[in-house]
Amino acid sequence: MSQAMLKPGTVHKEALRIAGEKIHRDRTIEVTYPYTGEVIATVPKATLEDVRLAYRIARDYKPTLTRYERYRILMRAGEIIASRLDEISRVITMESGLSRKDSLYEVGRASDVLLFAANQALVDDGQVFSCDLTHHGKSRKVYTLREPLQGVITAITPFNHPLNQVIHKVAPSVATNNRMVLKPSEKTPLAAFLLADILYEAGLPPPMLSVVTGDPREIADEMLTHADVDLVTFTGGVAIGKYIAGKAVYKRQILELGGNDPIIVMDDADIEEAATLAASGSYKNSGQRCTAIKRMLVQESVADRFVELLVEKTRALKHGDPMDPATDVGTVIDEAAARHFEAVVNEAIAAGARLLHGNVRDGASYSPTVLDRVSPEMTVAKHETFGPVSPVIRFKTIEDAIRISNGTAYGLSSSICTNRLDDITRFIRELNVGSVNVREVPGYRLELTPFGGIKDSGLGYKEGVLEAMKSFTNTKTYSLPW
Repeated sequence: MSQAMLKPGTVHKEALRIAGEKIHRDRTIEVTYPYTGEVIATVPKATLEDVRLAYRIARDYKPTLTRYERYRILMRAGEIIASRLDEISRVITMESGLSRKDSLYEVGRASDVLLFAANQALVDDGQVFSCDLTHHGKSRKVYTLREPLQGVITAITPFNHPLNQVIHKVAPSVATNNRMVLKPSEKTPLAAFLLADILYEAGLPPPMLSVVTGDPREIADEMLTHADVDLVTFTGGVAIGKYIAGKAVYKRQILELGGNDPIIVMDDADIEEAATLAASGSYKNSGQRCTAIKRMLVQESVADRFVELLVEKTRALKHGDPMDPATDVGTVIDEAAARHFEAVVNEAIAAGARLLHGNVRDGASYSPTVLDRVSPEMTVAKHETFGPVSPVIRFKTIEDAIRISNGTAYGLSSSICTNRLDDITRFIRELNVGSVNVREVPGYRLELTPFGGIKDSGLGYKEGVLEAMKSFTNTKTYSLPW
């Protein structure tokens, strides 16, 4: 076993407990390294009793941390993460198969989230309204303040960003003095345990954050319907998101679901820049991002040059061993996912698309792949292909580009490559998405800015540190004499 490998059962003991009470240890889940299939760790497979215990502990604890104390905990956690960057990066790579380049970047982003959440914890979030604004007004003022939720937050996160998806939910919860029960993906739970340990070390009272791991078929319904849950925040697939929407009745829901984000390249664009953005946006994180570029819409007059450059940049990427520091693209999450990408690409080829590079699979490894002459109706473009595949769709007019872009069930983000202000304003106005980035990848954002989509990409409620903090609080109003 290489030095980078984790030994089974080496998950930190502090994070394996729920606020100090041991959970059942006779049931475990194996965590495997996608590149080799080797078991690298085991984590508990929680029972319904374990889950109920987590909510009882959270319900019975009333956080009293001051704004300054929350600030210090989050800042201290950021300092600890920075000091353990290499270790945490290795854990992420081992459980997910992401390249070290991608996992190091992810750990860096986690520090940003903690910084923003820490600073927002210090911000006074109240408002003041004067009441003498009409002829029948009174000499009073109405004030608002934000309070933590009365109940517990359920957080459910996916595999594709084992640390960053978790910290985007946990950090705002800490910043607003809330209690959270978190279920990370059973495929990538280790980074969540590490984060919990780090927050405990930084001073977070353990009842404010419990991590449970288990089979969602056994424990998910309890996490959605438990009487002590006030809010469910979920990031993941559309089908599960819609299931949650129907199951978690009268619970607040924040659902960040899939995406089928386009890059739209107009004929006046810098084609070198557009191809660079396309490759980066398509292959980073092995293409496993809701905001990855999943469709490349290119105006016909520049399509040949764009495709030539895209293939050149794709070929230049090193694909293989995730632990090799030179590797750009590691594996996808498992062999089943890789087989799916291979199948939809083969289906597109059979329907007339041209394979220009890639479509090579070995276990969970799937090479960066370029397809040209793709039709919008093909599965590879119509539905979300959550992997390193670049389908190029050629179009004639801006009307075609808008129609094709809006022609899927998703509405998360988009990338526009043009310098014409009239086209830019039209895209911003007419694309049915949550975000439009001009001359940048669809996923560009600050950790503080609002993020989220519409249609099958979400309910329109935004995430990001600031928006999450708003969602995780109740607004109380009160009035006083002038």
